[in-house]
Amino acid sequence: MSDPLVSTGWLAERLGSNEIAIVDATWFMPGDGKLGRDAYAASHIPGAVFFDIDNIADHATDLPHMLPAPDAFAQAAGALGLRRDLITVVYDGQGIFSAPRVWWTLRIMGFPEVFVLDGGLPKWRAEGRPLETALPHPAPTTLEPAFDPSLVRDLEGMRATLAAHDAQVIDARAGPRFRGEVPEPRAGLRSGHMPGALNLAWNGLLNPDGTMKAASHLRAAFQASGTDLDGPIVTTCGSGVSASVLALALARLGREDVAVYDGSWTEWAGRADTPIVTGP
Repeated sequence: MSDPLVSTGWLAERLGSNEIAIVDATWFMPGDGKLGRDAYAASHIPGAVFFDIDNIADHATDLPHMLPAPDAFAQAAGALGLRRDLITVVYDGQGIFSAPRVWWTLRIMGFPEVFVLDGGLPKWRAEGRPLETALPHPAPTTLEPAFDPSLVRDLEGMRATLAAHDAQVIDARAGPRFRGEVPEPRAGLRSGHMPGALNLAWNGLLNPDGTMKAASHLRAAFQASGTDLDGPIVTTCGSGVSASVLALALARLGREDVAVYDGSWTEWAGRADTPIVTGP
């Protein structure tokens, strides 16, 4: 399975299998006034456990849902019953939005077979597939901490990348935010983008039904943004969620080595010592 996406039909055929773990990664923007945990409790795919992006995170920083330390992650994932010897399928309630963030997190933390459900819960529901409200009680597992630093960039790593021009930086935010034409949704952040960054809005990679576009369309979109698909790439966004959508799309094109800037614009634009430009 080279494609990081699986279809609803593929998952439906394997529902209840002891070789599959299903993870609900629903998350909403702070201004939406909704909680992913509430949406999960109201309706989820049978057997799915809930991965709380804001809770399974580094709480020593005021930045949102930063990656937890490997040992803290291992404890939290073990409490959910996750295992590295299973095929893990992640989905979210919007289609494809926050699930790629958990797909990326699990890969960083040593999970070898992780996939995103194409179209997520909306497509599953539209097809009349089974849902439940009962909360599962998975048997806890013991996970050894693991971490792949090649898939993540921190602040200093981004400073170094911009200084050395040793990787392309692709920003997943909408064009008006990237160009600094509108205020950021998070108060107190400057508007604009990192010097030299390219722009490819994450939602332009999706079909109207929430599934991801075909590989040929993804390739064309990245090329139109100025991306060299053979060169090193780091993705960024507002807080590291939609940047993971770009990483997922690039994985569909065979680029499983793409890094995500964890702190993204919330970290970069929240400081006074980071360079920012506006315009195209």
